[in-house]
Amino acid sequence: MITMHLPLAFEVLMGKTFMELFKAGHFVMWPMITLSFVAMTVVVERLLFIIRENASRDHELVEKMLEKVETRDIEDAVALGKKSKDFVARVLVYALSNKDTSLSNAFIRASNQELARFQQGLATLDTVVTAAPLLGLLGTVTGMMGTFGSLGGGGDIASKASGITGGVAEALIATACGLAVAVTTLFPLNILGARVEEARHEIEDAANALELIIKKSEAGLPTQE
Repeated sequence: MITMHLPLAFEVLMGKTFMELFKAGHFVMWPMITLSFVAMTVVVERLLFIIRENASRDHELVEKMLEKVETRDIEDAVALGKKSKDFVARVLVYALSNKDTSLSNAFIRASNQELARFQQGLATLDTVVTAAPLLGLLGTVTGMMGTFGSLGGGGDIASKASGITGGVAEALIATACGLAVAVTTLFPLNILGARVEEARHEIEDAANALELIIKKSEAGLPTQE
C-alpha cells in the first residue's frame, strides 16, 4: 500500500521551495540545518587556516636554518627561525633551543603542538558525517510511523492519502538531507585530513634532517659530501 503512494509522494515533492521542503521534513530538519551550519563554518575556517599556513611556508628559510646548523652556528639558526611564521621553522627553533636537554622530546612536543593546530575542527566534521545520516534515518522512521498511523483506523484510503504521502515525503526528505550533508562534508574532511598528513611529513622530514646533521657534527664527521 505504501509502495503505491511513493510516486505520489515524489510528485508532491517536485516543485517545492526550500521552506516547503523544510516544513515537510518536520522536526528532524532543525538539527540537520544546525549540522549543516556547523560544518560550513568549520570548513570555511579551516580553508582560511590552510591558505594562511601555505602562504607562510618558507622552504628556503628552513634550508638556511639547516645550513647554519651544519656550520655549528646554532644561535644564528634559531634567530633566523624566530623571524619566520613557517610552522616547520617553529618546530626547528623549539628543538634547537632545547637540544641540550632532550632533542627528541623537544621535537615531539613542538610537532604535536603544530599538528594540533592543523587537526582542529576535524573531529567536528567527522561527527557531522556520522550524525547526519543517522538523523536522516530517524526522520525516515518517524515518517514511516506517521504513514502507518494514517493507515490505521477507519475510513477509506482516499481520505488518508494526504497523511500517507506526507509521511512518505517526510521520510524521503530526511534521508536525502542526511545523505547530502554527510557527502558534502566528507570531501573537505578528507582534504583537510590529507593536509594534516602532509604537514606531519614535512615536520618529520625536517626533524630527521636536523637530527642527522647534529649527529654528524657530534661525531666529528663531515656534514657535506
